[in-house]
Amino acid sequence: MGAFRFLTAGESHGPSLGVTIEGVPAGLTVTADDVAVDLARRQRGYGRGARQTIEQDRAEILGGVRHGLTLGSPILLLVRNRDWENWTQVMAVEPLDEEAAGALFTAASEGNKKATPITRVRPGHADLAGALKYGFNDVRNVLERASARETAARVAAGGVARAFLREFGIETWSFTAEVGGVSVDPALCTRSRDEADASPLRCPDPAAEERMIARIDEARSAGDTVGGVFEVVVHGLPIGLGSYVHWDRRLDAALAAAVMSINIVKGVEFGLGFEQTRRFGSGVHDVIEGRTEEGRWVHRSNNAGGLTGGVTNGEPLVVRGAVKPISTLARPLPSADLVTGEAVDKAHYERSDISVVPAAGVVAEAMVMLTLASFVLEKFGGDTVDDVRAGLERYRARIAAAPEAPVAGGRRRDASLSTPANAGAAAPAPAHGLTGTDEAGSGGDD
Repeated sequence: MGAFRFLTAGESHGPSLGVTIEGVPAGLTVTADDVAVDLARRQRGYGRGARQTIEQDRAEILGGVRHGLTLGSPILLLVRNRDWENWTQVMAVEPLDEEAAGALFTAASEGNKKATPITRVRPGHADLAGALKYGFNDVRNVLERASARETAARVAAGGVARAFLREFGIETWSFTAEVGGVSVDPALCTRSRDEADASPLRCPDPAAEERMIARIDEARSAGDTVGGVFEVVVHGLPIGLGSYVHWDRRLDAALAAAVMSINIVKGVEFGLGFEQTRRFGSGVHDVIEGRTEEGRWVHRSNNAGGLTGGVTNGEPLVVRGAVKPISTLARPLPSADLVTGEAVDKAHYERSDISVVPAAGVVAEAMVMLTLASFVLEKFGGDTVDDVRAGLERYRARIAAAPEAPVAGGRRRDASLSTPANAGAAAPAPAHGLTGTDEAGSGGDD
């Protein structure tokens, strides 16, 4: 089977966003309603801007699915931008004729902000670097694609990945863990997953959420923005996804890249993350209690966040992302002009949110699920969902059973051999001869 991958296309105020997903096995049940659930979750959250009242995102499935089942061919999804009708001339795809170009020039001369080319770059945004990289003199060409609106296409693709992973008992969700320096208290996280999802900030701690909302209101009053932290949790992953043998096969590296690729994320951590640097090793590493009768390996804690050596270890995967404050401020910061290079009092202002931590968490869910789907398919393969399931079931049965005891030297010895060539040979080595030692000879680069 070919590699699992996806590509998005489209601009923030263009006609639509599109995403092609390649490598999904045949026989997976997928409907537009399935994908719509996460698209709706992405649009909610206290602190979102006016754009979310315009868009009511829904993905159209235009290829790769017949009668509700995937065909094994690339899947094409389309998310239309309802705001496009307000930008048809400014964001026209075809070249403008003289009349249309003249109308746009007149509109800009009369102060129409949509028609006016943008040269005042925004601090913290891709405006300056993007314009210089691609040779643009109008920042509109940068911000349309650098906009987080593109993440709607990722979430649509993530809906397909969610349907795939659910076939194997793998479930993913996220919640808001911090906004503006206000963090949840694990002891006070009394809401269920559904209750948290329905709350204004998708937060399991009601008391913390109230303080988070106050911080967002404070930022809104000041014409400012505020960031935070989301947490993504995945249950049901088997031991063994990813590998330690090469840097580009480590699952933690792939997940970090996927989450870091989200427009507003500036940091990623797993499990305890940076907190591990403040503790002794005895207070960090997860004690392994052993294998249950059912064949499940149990850890006493999950400080590693479900990953050791770049490989899943059977515990829940825990990934957190640091969300920076949005770059576009209602009270813009000082900046400079792209064309003149001179300082300006205010950067460009484009309609914006105050805080997007809950939405960023939904986007992170999508990126995590898309990454996990790729690794599941890499390990268990197959052209159909049933092929993948069969491979996964065989693997789970193998790792649930006790392995054969090792013998020093790596060769089996059979005591029943009695040929002349073996006469007088030493007795077979006892099985598992290294049991009990805590001096395995590991080097210093543990």
